[in-house]
Amino acid sequence: MIVLKGAEVSAKIKEEVQELLGELEGKTPKLAVVRVGERPDDLSYERGAIKKMEAFGMKAQSYAFAETVDNQEFQSEFQKINQDPEVTGILLLRPLPRHIDEKALEAAIDPAKDLDGISPVNIAKVFAGDVSGFAPCTAEAVVEVLKANGIPIAGKRAVIVGRSMVVGKPLAMLLMRENATVTVCHTKTVDLPGTCRGGEILVAAAGRARMVNGDYVGPGAVVIDVGINVDADGKLWGDVDFESIGQNASMATPVPGGVGAVTTAVLARHLALAAHRS
Repeated sequence: MIVLKGAEVSAKIKEEVQELLGELEGKTPKLAVVRVGERPDDLSYERGAIKKMEAFGMKAQSYAFAETVDNQEFQSEFQKINQDPEVTGILLLRPLPRHIDEKALEAAIDPAKDLDGISPVNIAKVFAGDVSGFAPCTAEAVVEVLKANGIPIAGKRAVIVGRSMVVGKPLAMLLMRENATVTVCHTKTVDLPGTCRGGEILVAAAGRARMVNGDYVGPGAVVIDVGINVDADGKLWGDVDFESIGQNASMATPVPGGVGAVTTAVLARHLALAAHRS
């Protein structure tokens, strides 16, 4: 089984970002990472995002709020960040605590600064096939990994485990744009392992550590793991039981070191594009 690491893909995206930055006449884009609480996976993503922006020659700042922050207060503070002319792009880490009105934030965020595709405007563009909208970074990163490694997408059977608006649904649209035949699975899918075995490309985005094992993988399948699960000891796990799929999968991404590195690189490209468009 070939291990598809994200570092090389990230390096290629970095070259694109450098070209964009070279056209900005010295302006340095700034990312605002907005976080509520201290979920381990959020902290991991935040650290990776800030490190990647700085490595790509851009600025990033964390705006952290207590998990108990009042909804009205948070909405007000978010608007200040949203309207700050120094902020080029925004990454809102989700899911948010239940008392925070997430739909209000999605409606309020400036689509031009919405780097992770949460605004209704950008979501509509993704579903309409309009490339001017920012797609969710993780979904876009999956396509980048496939393309960078020369893995054919057109005409292939792609199975996605997970139907969230963060990965599953937008990824289905992106893969269909590349002419894949897509099946989206979820908790109500009958014979989930059997359905997954029919995929030539299998994307695990269920949010459950090591759920996808060898029984889910058909012979020669390419397995893309987008899971970020942190256990009680602080260890990072994907949604795929990596050791158990080796006999069936032809290629697979590891966790860490796989899609996550590409996701933050895509975020950096979105930040550079936002600055370029403004």
